[in-house]
Parts: sequence; structure tokens; C-alpha cells
Amino acid sequence: MFSKAKIAGLAAGISFLALGSAQAVEIEYWQYVFDSRVQAMDQLIKNFEAANPDITVKHTTFPYADYQTRVVAAKVAGQGPDVVQLFYGWLDNFVSGELIQPLDPAVFPTAEIESDFFPIVSAMKRGDSYYGLPTAVRSLALFYNKALFEEAGIANPPSNLEELLAAAEATVKRDGGGNIISEGITMDMAGQDHHWWREALIRQNGGVPYDAEGNVAYNDAAGAAALKFYTDLQTEQKVGLVGFMDEGQAAFRAGLAAMTIDGTFRLGAFESNPFEWGVVELPADANGVRSNYSSYFANAIGASAQGEEKIAAEKFLAYISSPEAMEVWLDIVGELPARRDVALTETNLNDPIKGPFLKGLEYAHTTKFYDEAAQRQTAIDMVNRVLLEGQSVEDSLAQAAAAEQAIIDAATK
Repeated sequence: MFSKAKIAGLAAGISFLALGSAQAVEIEYWQYVFDSRVQAMDQLIKNFEAANPDITVKHTTFPYADYQTRVVAAKVAGQGPDVVQLFYGWLDNFVSGELIQPLDPAVFPTAEIESDFFPIVSAMKRGDSYYGLPTAVRSLALFYNKALFEEAGIANPPSNLEELLAAAEATVKRDGGGNIISEGITMDMAGQDHHWWREALIRQNGGVPYDAEGNVAYNDAAGAAALKFYTDLQTEQKVGLVGFMDEGQAAFRAGLAAMTIDGTFRLGAFESNPFEWGVVELPADANGVRSNYSSYFANAIGASAQGEEKIAAEKFLAYISSPEAMEVWLDIVGELPARRDVALTETNLNDPIKGPFLKGLEYAHTTKFYDEAAQRQTAIDMVNRVLLEGQSVEDSLAQAAAAEQAIIDAATK
């Protein structure tokens, strides 16, 4: 049997050691399908099994749209993964559904978690217990197409919102009827734009998305100004179009959008773009105020893991949240290490691609979602009512606030 003290050492980032177990054991790891993430986990499993020949890790993946349903179905059937990946915003659903179990503080000491990881790791804590640890963290940045900027005569990417609008106007392309055929900036609330609106634009207009108790606080002048800025991109500036090529990242990858706001997880996918692109921090407001959104997928111990499987699962979780694993993840996926000392190196901070994302982490906010998918949908519907139904910004905002507060109330009362 493994020594829990030694596993705790791994969780704190001590060099990875091959430790024996009493007998061979197989554990199962589940995550959703995202090519670079699957490739990275395959490499980590290979490393782990080489150092632990008495442990086999079965890697199981599902499409993103089916993932949570499959986890729930496995629990109902009395089965399920020993280590499972989950978005931090799903935590309450996973805890209430008894899909995962709290981390043993003897194996993963709370003090070491909170000293070694970026503070956003606290989103995986409920009460006195942590329920998971991330390998990597994400923030947002502005991607831009250097060829389209050069074609439009733009020497430097935008550093503030005014420059963003100017660059979008200079790079948008329209046909003879005024229809957009290449966007100045993508518009995709189903992607990362709902985070940009919630955690950046609202704050840059002097508001906050939620109050200290976690209730909706954006149904005010700041929230309205943020929503108007966003919807004006289509209705007034006419530099972006909701639904153009379905997804914002698809338009950017096709070279039919000069700018898009997206996360670090796109770095691997964008490597194959047939043009040169760059990355800068999210634009500041007129006063130089910046804000950002940070997020992550964490790994947790499945509720069904017991006995030798649980001990092996704890050891695997300790490895995939270790400094070594984070370096592998950064190299293959491009997502930032969740440990501060691994992420904030001089090399990473000075990197023209990774640097803007790392700088964004310093002033980022992590939304505490109660039902991430449902809360995201309220933002999507809010924008669609303005753009597709002609509803006023103020009325659509109020409707969204009421709908999201109902989601929060249902989860907390």
C-alpha cells in the first residue's frame, strides 16, 4: 500500500517517485474530447505508468455535449471514473449529485494547496474541503490576424477599447450590400464573450457582476453600458455579426475575422492557422483599467473510488497536478500552469504569446457559477433579444438578471 505521506509530498510538488503497491490495480480517468488535452493526458499517463508499473490508467473520453450526462449515468449504474475532470463551474452539481468526494487533507494539505496554486483554486473549495485540483488555468486575451492588420495599415494591436473599435472598423470587410464578409471582431456569447461582458466590460464601466453574497448585481447602469458596448458592435459599428460562421473561433481560423477574444486553450488549435497571428491583453478602458476572467478544469476523485483504487487515484491526481505535469500540459495544450512558481517564470512572462495571458491572471476574476451552462444561456438569450428581437438593452438586461437570479436561488436555497 502507498504511504499517504509520500503521496502528500507529490501533491506539494516534490519530485515524482516510483512507489510500489501491494498488488496491481487499474483506475479509470475520464475527460471530455479536446484533441490537445487528450494528447497531453495520454503523455502524462504514459509517464505515470512508467514510474508505477503496478498501476494502469484507463483513459476514457466523451464528447463535451454528452460528458456530464455520462458521468451522472455512470453514478446511477454504480460505476464511474476513479479520477474525473470537471469544469470548476460544475462543482456544485458534482457535489450535490455525489459524483465526487472531498480530497483527503492528509494527502492534499489545504495549506499547501493555497500556498502553491493561484488563488482561483479556491473555487474548488466548499466549506473546509477541497474537491479537486487543476493542472492548468486559463485567462482571456485578444487574438489578432497580423496579415489583416497590415492590409488595413494598422501598425500596433489595440491596447484599449477605443483602439479596438478603430481596428475593427479598419479591418471589417463588407460586400456591395453592406453585408459583412469578414469580421473586424468576432461576436460569440456562446464562446468566451459572455465572460468578457461579465467580468471585464461590466467592471470597466464601474460595476460588478455579482455582490458579496453571490447575487446578481449587473442590472444597473454599468451592466447596461457593458451590454450596449457589446451589441453596438453589430448594430452601430457593424464590425461583427452574431452567428457569422456559427463560432467566432471558426471565423478567426478561416482568416475571416481580424480579431477574436478567446482563452489559452485555443493556442494549440490556432497553431495550424494559415496566417501569422498575435496575442495582446484584453483592451483597457479609457482610464487604463483592465479586467479579465480566469477559469480552469480540475481533476477530482470519483465517488466510487475506494480502497486500493482510491489510493492509486490519489497518487495519479497528485502527479497530474505536479509541476512536471504542468510543464507537459503547457507544452502540448498551451494552457498556463496552475502553480504560481511554474507559471510565473521570466521566460513565460516575456513570451509574446503566453505573456499576455499570464499578465491577465494578475487582475482576473473567477465567476462562481452555480449552473454554468444555464447561466451562460441567460447571457446568450440576453444578447439575442437585443440583436434579433429588437428589445431594448435595459429590458433585456433586466430579464437576464431575473432569470439568472432564479438559477442562483434554486441552487442556494
